[in-house]
Amino acid sequence: MDIQEQLISTIVDSIQDKKGSKIIVADLSDIEGATVRNFIICTAKSTTQVAAVADNIREKVRIDLGIKPYGYDGYKNAQWIVIDYGHMYVHVFLPEVRDFYKLEQLWSDAKITEIPDLD
Repeated sequence: MDIQEQLISTIVDSIQDKKGSKIIVADLSDIEGATVRNFIICTAKSTTQVAAVADNIREKVRIDLGIKPYGYDGYKNAQWIVIDYGHMYVHVFLPEVRDFYKLEQLWSDAKITEIPDLD
């Protein structure tokens, strides 16, 4: 497994650890003009859970892979937190905010992989 696959797997596991749901991995690598290779998008049920999922991702990726994000934003309101790993962005949304921004539709020409919920 290459580092990209390890990063995706670790992020997905981190989301599932905190009961994040509706996880998708969008492969943007074949899209001209895309600034990243992948988006990982998930939903959390409350602002507390949004922050907990994002914290768990950052901690587990740092501990397991030794990778720190280039940046992150959204903790103030915790309705949508984005974590920037350079070639990959992770988006943790409240359901209504995810429905409003519709990132999956914005990047509809990407290869989308849906990860089944654990529940």
